[in-house]
Amino acid sequence: MTDAQAPEQTAPKTAPTTVTDPTATARTGTNPLAPAPPGARTAADVVTPELLARLTKGVTGSGRTASHAPLTGGKLADLPESTPADVAEAYDRARAAQPAWERTPVRERAAVLLRFHDLVLQRQAEVLDLIQLETGKARLHAHEEVQAVAVAARHYGRKAPAYLRPRRHTGAVPALTKVTELRHPRGVVGQIAPWNYPLELSVGDALPAFVTGNAVVMKPDTETCLTALWARDLLIEAGLPEGVFQVVLGEGPVVGPEVVRHADYVSFTGSTRTGREVARGAADRLVGVSLELGGKNAMLVLEDADIEKAAAGAVRACFSSAGQLCISVERLYVHESLADAFLERFAARTRAMRLGASLAYGADMGSLAGQRQLETVQRHVADAVERGAKVLAGGVARPDIGPYFHEPTILDGVAAPMAVCAEETFGPVVSVYRFHTEEEAVEHANATPYGLNSSVWTKDARRGRKVAARLRTGTVNINEGYAAAYGSVQAPMGGMKDSGLGRRHGSEGILKYTEAQTVAHQRLLPMAPSLGLDDEKYARFMTRSLHLMKALRFR
Repeated sequence: MTDAQAPEQTAPKTAPTTVTDPTATARTGTNPLAPAPPGARTAADVVTPELLARLTKGVTGSGRTASHAPLTGGKLADLPESTPADVAEAYDRARAAQPAWERTPVRERAAVLLRFHDLVLQRQAEVLDLIQLETGKARLHAHEEVQAVAVAARHYGRKAPAYLRPRRHTGAVPALTKVTELRHPRGVVGQIAPWNYPLELSVGDALPAFVTGNAVVMKPDTETCLTALWARDLLIEAGLPEGVFQVVLGEGPVVGPEVVRHADYVSFTGSTRTGREVARGAADRLVGVSLELGGKNAMLVLEDADIEKAAAGAVRACFSSAGQLCISVERLYVHESLADAFLERFAARTRAMRLGASLAYGADMGSLAGQRQLETVQRHVADAVERGAKVLAGGVARPDIGPYFHEPTILDGVAAPMAVCAEETFGPVVSVYRFHTEEEAVEHANATPYGLNSSVWTKDARRGRKVAARLRTGTVNINEGYAAAYGSVQAPMGGMKDSGLGRRHGSEGILKYTEAQTVAHQRLLPMAPSLGLDDEKYARFMTRSLHLMKALRFR
């Protein structure tokens, strides 16, 4: 659901916008601070030596590294770091444990997911703290991850036996050829997970791999690995064999290729650039791969949309998790007849958003994840303003709150060659464009190499579905930004074009972790001349049989 790596480019420390004093916004009531509750918890209260020792037992690593807290910029935890030899060792452990797990009946494997579902909901306060500390996001946005993982665990916990059951098919010769399709686990899945959704995009993607009987070697991002390790700890408590879930940590260019090199299947979520490298590595070994990559997602507000609902929806679509979500909206197309009224409401809602850094509910948006993300946001805003764009809301960093905070920003008058037009910002910035006809809106929305998610707002459900079918994105939400499609886990979710390969969720999200095997049992007569027929008579007999099967509508 995310572009895991921001462009490695520098930017000015502040963006030249109409707001020059970051403290002035707090004084005037724009982007007020969300108050911290009395006795608010700190990183030291959450990441205790005891917790760190328990969680990092699950890491195969002989070196040392560290993670950092975006809310403060300080060090969060000292961690093991994996070498290529450590990655190979993790795969050895996973391969040793996988056969016994595969032999475990599928309903018992599924029961682990259902117990995990309950544990996540019961102990959510623990992981919400970790997600906030590791990503800087607001607590409500952290809770989206809890919801998504619980839904995935419930779905695959209930449906896995049906997805994986042997299936009967019509054979080559009806009644004489009995055909069964079996599903086998691939073996050990190599998973590379991003930093922006450290619970959902790590263990959330691993759950269907586990329930199919695979082992997993996961490389979460080092900066957000405690969340993934917490989930591993809970899965083991729920009954997952410890050896089946291995974790390695380290720099992507060092550890990532090693994860791919040993895997029987690769699951990757991250940038399109890195996704191409992962795909090449998997192709060299002829192993399967699924990739969820970047996006430059569009929201279309048609002339018959409910303006109030669309403005509220745009806030969610553009600024959840500070825009660090690959299915969030970065391009906003509004029909010219209602653009002024819509933007007035959207900008007012955006300016009223509360920024906050406490481990509690109340903030509408949190921090960016780090300096690279902040620099990209500042570069895109500065470039747009210098080339003539107008800032309708936000536009500046907020170091008074935390080192990587930036106000949610709306840019009007955006046009090529501004960088924000085509590059993925991956931050709280949205560009506004006006359109005259529906055809024009669809054409512009599709005019991008990406194809991950889109959003359509209209009071006419039938019209919304017709427009949705014309948008070249893996998911389309009508009268919602992204959550409706993503939360519907029985349906596939993924990207078209440069936004990826394969799907998560639904049947595609679990069957990709399996190898299909067809077992055909031929009975009574062979697939060859018999019963005294010579070759020519056999050919005539088969020709008549084929005509008959078509007439009888055999499939």
